[in-house]
Amino acid sequence: PAGERIEHLMVGCYVDDLCVLYSHDDEHSLYHEFTTDLTSSWEVDDEGDVADLLNIDISREGKAVVLRQKTYIQKMVKEHLPEGVPNTLPSNQTPSDSSLPQLVSDALVLKDTSDPALIKRYQSLVGALLYASSQTRPDVAYSVGMLCRAMSCPTPELYEQAVRVLLYLDKHSD
Repeated sequence: PAGERIEHLMVGCYVDDLCVLYSHDDEHSLYHEFTTDLTSSWEVDDEGDVADLLNIDISREGKAVVLRQKTYIQKMVKEHLPEGVPNTLPSNQTPSDSSLPQLVSDALVLKDTSDPALIKRYQSLVGALLYASSQTRPDVAYSVGMLCRAMSCPTPELYEQAVRVLLYLDKHSD
């Protein structure tokens, strides 16, 4: 019918937290109806506009909602590079180089020669990189996917490749 407006209401749920995106919030809106029904059945705390959710920074830029992981990347750098980021990093460095597939292949052939401490560090870093690549950073998905193939048998060279991905993310975190 003429004059009827189109509304959007998106609800994300994680355990007992909801994130609600809406196009209208007046007393006749879907958002108002949803929150009224929700508060009639549950105790609800409205924490206001969402700024971060599951290590994803959320901001509005004009009419767009922008997702970044700058804070998450900084946290990874602090954890995995306690000495800090080297100053000698080239500005045009890619997330990986052409040697990565061969390094993965070599690691898979060697299989059981990895140091347990290296395996733990590698799995921690690559797992964190995988989260970033699957949420907001598809530009590192190929490199991280290759690194994931050697989760049980990393080599020091593969760990350095994982660090390279992290340094790339840090350099290009905006």
